[in-house]
Amino acid sequence: MFGLYATLSPMYGEQPHIIGSALPKYQTHCCKFNHQRTTRPIIHCHCSLCRKNSGTAFATNGFVNTEDFIITKGQEQLSEFSFKPGRTRYFCKCCGSPVYSSNNDDKSRIRIRLGIFDSDITELVLSHNFVTSKANWEQLETSLPCYEKHEPGR
Repeated sequence: MFGLYATLSPMYGEQPHIIGSALPKYQTHCCKFNHQRTTRPIIHCHCSLCRKNSGTAFATNGFVNTEDFIITKGQEQLSEFSFKPGRTRYFCKCCGSPVYSSNNDDKSRIRIRLGIFDSDITELVLSHNFVTSKANWEQLETSLPCYEKHEPGR
């Protein structure tokens, strides 16, 4: 069993606001988390690292300020994998579900795979990133902005 509190980071320069008063569930295949969240940024990342880690065409990611991310229970159930120097993915060692990842180039925030949320996420996806790395079999939905790298401002 895990316990976690986190607040998704606001858009660059915006003030965060909490969505709802109840703490929705954040759950792996075998373990549960608690969190609270704010708006954006949420992106679909098509880079090869996200595709390989998720086993899908892209990963939908949200960002959390490091100081707003607290594991309250279950730290011993986390395992980690450093896939590049300074970049680490943390996952449940019981079921393998991804929990979060960190990047030493930006220690101010971490990334959470949003597929782990049980509750609805009312925030909208901002963009498709790293679209030149997308899988050749993927049909890209283009109503969102598409970028060759990160979205502007990051």
